[in-house]
Amino acid sequence: MARWLRPLVGALLLLEGAAALSFLHHRYEELVQALFRVQSQCPYVTRIYSIGRSVEGRHLYVLEFSDYPGIHEPLEPEFKYVGNMHGNEVLGRELLLQLSEFLCEEYRWGNERITRLIRDTRIHIMPSMNPDGYEVAAKQGPDSNGYLTGRNNANGVDLNRNFPDLNTLMYYSREISGPNHHIPLPDNWKSQVEPETLAVIQWISSYNFVLSANLHGGAVVANYPYDKSQDQRFRSHRRTVNTPTPDDKLFQKLAKTYSYAHSWMHRGWNCGDYFADGITNGASWYSLSKGMQDFNYLYTNCFEITLELSCNKFPPEEDLERQWMANREALVAFIEEVHQGIKGMVSDENNNGIAGAVISVQGISHDITSGDMGDYFRLLLPGTYTVTASAEGYQPLTVTTTVGPAAPSLVHFQLKQEVVRKPAERRASGTRMNNKALQKKVVPRATRQGTQR
Repeated sequence: MARWLRPLVGALLLLEGAAALSFLHHRYEELVQALFRVQSQCPYVTRIYSIGRSVEGRHLYVLEFSDYPGIHEPLEPEFKYVGNMHGNEVLGRELLLQLSEFLCEEYRWGNERITRLIRDTRIHIMPSMNPDGYEVAAKQGPDSNGYLTGRNNANGVDLNRNFPDLNTLMYYSREISGPNHHIPLPDNWKSQVEPETLAVIQWISSYNFVLSANLHGGAVVANYPYDKSQDQRFRSHRRTVNTPTPDDKLFQKLAKTYSYAHSWMHRGWNCGDYFADGITNGASWYSLSKGMQDFNYLYTNCFEITLELSCNKFPPEEDLERQWMANREALVAFIEEVHQGIKGMVSDENNNGIAGAVISVQGISHDITSGDMGDYFRLLLPGTYTVTASAEGYQPLTVTTTVGPAAPSLVHFQLKQEVVRKPAERRASGTRMNNKALQKKVVPRATRQGTQR
């Protein structure tokens, strides 16, 4: 084929793929059908699985894209999108269905960018975390939907205020110079969360997610941690205090990646609010306790931001295509952000992967850990860093590495096992040493005595 024809053919293929997309609101059964339709169209790079059920028994389905669905490949990062956490904030739900169809279509047509993304990334897409709430909101419809109708789950609980409060533990720990990462859950946490929240916590505990976004509505801004400020005067009062994480500059960059790839989010003026660059620290907007975004950062290796995508929480169907075109590039560009910083394997001297090894970056007081196979992923901005890998029973290893603006730097750690003698061995060794010492003292004396005789 002539070179000048290829761009034209590619453009026509994109138009053909775009024509297959349906810009409709999908009820639960229709959502399930849409997911399985994508899976049937791209069976070799997709998988559908459920992480659990809602209060009313609806599956919380996830669609996975990967060149090896269902398998974690070492050094391939895990990414997730979660939509419809608030049942009446529906644009994210529809955008994730559109994204699923788009990834499948573009992969089938040989789009190099999408093919590379699916080959190098394991992408998990959950269109609806709150299908019960959505059904309540959908019965009202876009025209008469109340601002809070369907927001909560079937038990009337706001799922984005339902995760264990690790922020309070972190702030206390910080005062005593304790950790602000991988904070353990309270003993009774399962009895305090809803079925949907429990399912998500178990989900993110089972996969070593690196980057994530959850999609909301009611504003247009990319919101990053922390969501909860340390100083909350009143529960019912909006307390606005900028509360950065140790990775604040990185989070700002992640948020700007989305806002500037979005058609108008970066302009700042939206829905009567102004956010410079279209981004905001969560707590500087308003303080939120027990949110999913902070929980990801404090409990797992995952860096999550919250995307507020529309002024209208339940936009009419005629607006869905415009919203998709505004968000399409941003949704893809944000996934690509998972490929930055450093990654590598942590192994022992026999090249066996070490799970749970701690990766520390000098100057950033937030550690991450290696996954079950020993691979790790540490998102970082371009620069030079001193990085240490440590694991129980091994000698820590420190290296200096430079991170570029494009692909992640590959940094492997091979840890040597610590030589720890058992008490009996130490006692036996001590006895041998004492015997040698005694010999040095006794033998010469005996020789002298024998000489004297």
